Amino acid sequence: MSRHSLRHPFGGGRFYNRPASSRSRPKHRGKGHQPRIRQRRNVNVASLVGSPEDQPSRPQLRLQIVGAIVLVLFIVMILRLWGLTVIDGKNYAAVVNANQIRTVSVTPPRGLIVDRHDTVLAGNDVQTEVVLSRAEAVAHPEVKAKVAALVGATPDQIQKDLTNNQYSPYEPVPVLQNASKATVEYLDTHPTEFPGVSVQHVTERRYPQRGPGGQGTLGAHLLGYLGAITHTFLVDHQNDGYTLLTQVGKSGIEAQYEQYLHGVPGKQELEVNAAGNVVGTLKETAATQGDSVVLNITSNLQRWAQTALTQVMTNDRKAPTPKSGVTPKAPNGAAIVMNALNGQVLALASNPTFSLTTWVGGISTAKLAALQSRCNKVTQVCPLTNEAIDGLYAPGSTFKLATATAALQAGLISPNTTIDDTGTFDLRKHGFPTCTGGCTYHDDTAGDTGRVTVTAALVRSDDYFFYTLGARFYQGAGQYGATAIQNTAMQYGFAAKTGIDLPGANQGRIDSKPTREKLHAETAKNFPNTTWFPGDNVEMAFGQGGTVVTPIEEAQAYATFANGGTRYQPEVASKVVATTGKVVATIPPKKLGHITISPADYAAMMNGFLGVVSTTRGTAHTTFNQLAKFPYKETQSFPIAGKTGTADVSKTTALAPNAWFVGFGPTNHAGSEPEYVVVVEVAQGGYGTAAAAPAVANIFNYLYANPVATPPATPTATSQPATNPTPAQPPAGTPPPTTTTTTVPGATTTTSAGGTSTSSGGGTTTTGKPPGG
Repeated sequence: MSRHSLRHPFGGGRFYNRPASSRSRPKHRGKGHQPRIRQRRNVNVASLVGSPEDQPSRPQLRLQIVGAIVLVLFIVMILRLWGLTVIDGKNYAAVVNANQIRTVSVTPPRGLIVDRHDTVLAGNDVQTEVVLSRAEAVAHPEVKAKVAALVGATPDQIQKDLTNNQYSPYEPVPVLQNASKATVEYLDTHPTEFPGVSVQHVTERRYPQRGPGGQGTLGAHLLGYLGAITHTFLVDHQNDGYTLLTQVGKSGIEAQYEQYLHGVPGKQELEVNAAGNVVGTLKETAATQGDSVVLNITSNLQRWAQTALTQVMTNDRKAPTPKSGVTPKAPNGAAIVMNALNGQVLALASNPTFSLTTWVGGISTAKLAALQSRCNKVTQVCPLTNEAIDGLYAPGSTFKLATATAALQAGLISPNTTIDDTGTFDLRKHGFPTCTGGCTYHDDTAGDTGRVTVTAALVRSDDYFFYTLGARFYQGAGQYGATAIQNTAMQYGFAAKTGIDLPGANQGRIDSKPTREKLHAETAKNFPNTTWFPGDNVEMAFGQGGTVVTPIEEAQAYATFANGGTRYQPEVASKVVATTGKVVATIPPKKLGHITISPADYAAMMNGFLGVVSTTRGTAHTTFNQLAKFPYKETQSFPIAGKTGTADVSKTTALAPNAWFVGFGPTNHAGSEPEYVVVVEVAQGGYGTAAAAPAVANIFNYLYANPVATPPATPTATSQPATNPTPAQPPAGTPPPTTTTTTVPGATTTTSAGGTSTSSGGGTTTTGKPPGG
């Protein structure tokens, strides 16, 4: 018989005969009890496993097993191939392409910042840059020396630029900004001498509106400057198209509205070789310019306010203050114009100022050091500080707005209550017999004596009247509360966040025992005193002691009173508009609170503020009588109310006091036209009537001739903003630019961008061409 064996599974041709058995089985055993005998067998593998010849061959089963394994492997291979080509094909293709294509972000031009009349305050200018390819610089090392000689640098500087990791490795490196026409033409005519060198056009910030006298930038503090992006900002905005080279807003409107001004970045898909060198551009998506921010600011009014502030500060430094004989240093100041009816900020000036062009293209270390060198740690004067929103100053008598309101609201006094001003206020004679130090306060002017109502006290800025109120509030703390005046002041916006849409706004504080305890807990070394005596309440009542406010808080507080009690958030910006003319966002008036004043109480206070300007006893009457060129009196068509403020800076140092004046009007507005609030503050400037009120009077001269009646304009795709301001109407009494002015005996004549300035009796009159007019 033919059999297959493991040795020959696929056939065999050999026959193996089974050997015959040499032993036959016995048929039966013998009878009897014979011992049972079994033959011993050896146990081995051979006896347990049959020989190949003894096992039947099964080739079909083995073929099936092997075929199944092959089939499974083939199926796995097919599935894997399908997964690579179909499921993950796009991903792997993208990875392969990524080895050949690099996507580079294209920085968009920033949006414009324009005033309410569509005049560009911050725009863009196209600049020419000379750039050098890194790959070509490696392939042609001699080009670095040639480029250095062309752009006026050293080869080491060029090498430093090439190794600067801020620049994308797939883009040429800028080696010269603002390249001249001659340089560009030379490169065009000698291309073979400068392999890898090319010219590209970029946009950078431009500020077409110069400050008064051509100095600095108009509205520099409110516009703000650009600076290098930080790592934190880049991480927080990693999906917004920013790069290490992007310039971002660091202050002012530039920072506040960065999300709109930045724009939408474009993209370039660059083809690169194995060495990483760019060999072509495959696709390019243009960047979209940022949206324009339309301000409530009027550029002509802004220039006029800056000029008026500069002039009054210059004049303040020329003569000593009465009584003390100290010549004011007037190191810094601020001026604000606001619409009391909705909170729109129409002008905001800070002095000293600076030029924003210093930051264009990145500020150098030397220039930054020069600016910082002008910052005085003792006087806290710095050109980079926006004094209008960040400066903290004792408010002096301007704080009497809050004290008078609190006394009338609480019923401590009525509009007809009189207090006998004896000229010297002694706490020991007014309910505090145990007073041992700092018990006596004097009127600044001896002529203030006599019986005084709240109206007369505001007209004359009578200190004795408010000394009395401070003492009475301390005595009646159980009835009126220990912080009655402070609570009313906060309703007006003092020591509260104004909400103005500018970063870095400071928050004032109102002196009180809780305030001192809080400050002591925060820094005991700087604020060791937590006690609160009657004299502290007296000083707080007329704006001295530890009370400090910002100029924007003063503007907000008096705007709240002027409009009848509604506190609005100050707004510099009006709307955000795309380049297509579509309004992206609007900034409507926002109400922050309300203070209730009875009609009788309001009339009593309003008559006092009107009398400050209109009546002969008013503290600002002389200034407005000399300088105002419009019908400003209470009975005339454009009545102005106001309040002077004079706040001591130090009791131990011979420094002139801080000067304030707040004016508001016209107080007879019908409802739709603006009612302006104008605030001027001059640090260490002297008395408010002579050191601040002249600037307010001059600003009202401009407002009377150039009312801000129209709403902010909206730029459109076909009507783009202009770089030249809308002509302004010269204020009444202002001679034309060619008119020659005569120096009045006893007066000082100066010349500025606004024309000729004449100062007489502490006042300033602007003549000649009006700023921006």
